Amino acid sequence: MTMRRLIDSSRRRIGLLAMVAVAGGLIATLSAEDLAGTPHPPLVVVPAGPFIAGSDSAEREFAYKLDEAAYGHSRTRERGWYDSETDASAQKADSFLIMSTPVTNAEYAAFVNATGHRAPDVDEVTWKSYRLIHPYSRTRRHAWQDGQPPEDRDDHPVVLVSYADAQTYANWLSERTDRHFRLPEAAEWEKAARGTDGQVFPWGNDYDPARLNSHDLGPFDTSPVGAYPTGVSPYGMLDAAGQVFEWTATGAGNRRHFVKGGSWDDKGCGICRPAARHSRPDDIKHILVGFRLIDDGGR
Repeated sequence: MTMRRLIDSSRRRIGLLAMVAVAGGLIATLSAEDLAGTPHPPLVVVPAGPFIAGSDSAEREFAYKLDEAAYGHSRTRERGWYDSETDASAQKADSFLIMSTPVTNAEYAAFVNATGHRAPDVDEVTWKSYRLIHPYSRTRRHAWQDGQPPEDRDDHPVVLVSYADAQTYANWLSERTDRHFRLPEAAEWEKAARGTDGQVFPWGNDYDPARLNSHDLGPFDTSPVGAYPTGVSPYGMLDAAGQVFEWTATGAGNRRHFVKGGSWDDKGCGICRPAARHSRPDDIKHILVGFRLIDDGGR
């Protein structure tokens, strides 16, 4: 993959973000030096201040009803998927920049090509050990070949990356850009995704399957990042519901970390709410899990 393809991909996405920003009165930031040397998703500003995190019983009940209507059964309710969410409360966060979209295959390829880091993939024995519902054959469309992303998926979010892979990419990008990139804490991610007043979805309190890549109306696959601009959050964050779950820096114990965001595999979409969360093993390489980073200015 050439640097020209990487830069062109980033410029197309900056243009899309600019249209969203103008419509919402938001400002996106991107370092020209970063664009010329190391393309990455455009960054949007999340200002310091209080916000509502977590959910109350009414929101969790709403989520269960969404799932029941979509799936025709009550398994998420029976298994208490949303019962462990933190109770809605006021929190505070310092200001930070967050990537407007998840890191793409093209952007991750710059890291792989520069460092020789292992390309996203998983072998069949390892995949079967996860005991997931998806067959191994479904991983092949996401797996890289000869160190290169799958054809025609440069602008799709990178998946099949572990927690350590995401951290290593963050360290490399920080060194290359002289900035301080890291995975967001779950609360930081949540504020960026839903704003300050605890709205249920990035766009508001009603579920609209046309605003995200989920199994309700989506292709049952990843899609180009930013393809659902009407799903934008109050701060300009795209793909914050559906598309792929995203690693956070918030640990869940036993070598697990929380993921946020929902995925293309989900219906309903109770799990796609910013307040929703569940944990994954740090070493899992899943077709439903990617990541985005924040720049906290070196705090």
